[in-house]
Amino acid sequence: MNLPTLLIAETAIGIWFAILFLQAGIDKVYDFDGNLEWLTGHFSATPMKRMVRPMLGTLMLVELTAGLLCAFGSALLVFGQGLWLLQLGLAACCLALLMLFFGQRMAKDYVGSASLASYFGLAIAGLILPNLRF
Repeated sequence: MNLPTLLIAETAIGIWFAILFLQAGIDKVYDFDGNLEWLTGHFSATPMKRMVRPMLGTLMLVELTAGLLCAFGSALLVFGQGLWLLQLGLAACCLALLMLFFGQRMAKDYVGSASLASYFGLAIAGLILPNLRF
């Protein structure tokens, strides 16, 4: 793979996750109560039922952080300032996805948890791509 192709792929992955997690985090900011109500029902039969509010707040912060890091990291990459910030953002994306996966599995939403696999795979690919630079 040549350098411009890697740059395009890395940037596209970063922008993908910036859009994904900024939208998800902003939605939680503006509709915290609606999300809390839905998640309270979602986790009502789990050991986590009393932790929904702090879990939602934590997830919201991780999603916003991941989205911002990916957005700014993609911009830095395009302007030749390296990909360290994007890599940090993708690591935060992995953390957010693992949090979501854990929650879905605890709620026994197996279809929902399975749907996260493609996102997780893309985040891992984004972390691996820089190692293809020779």
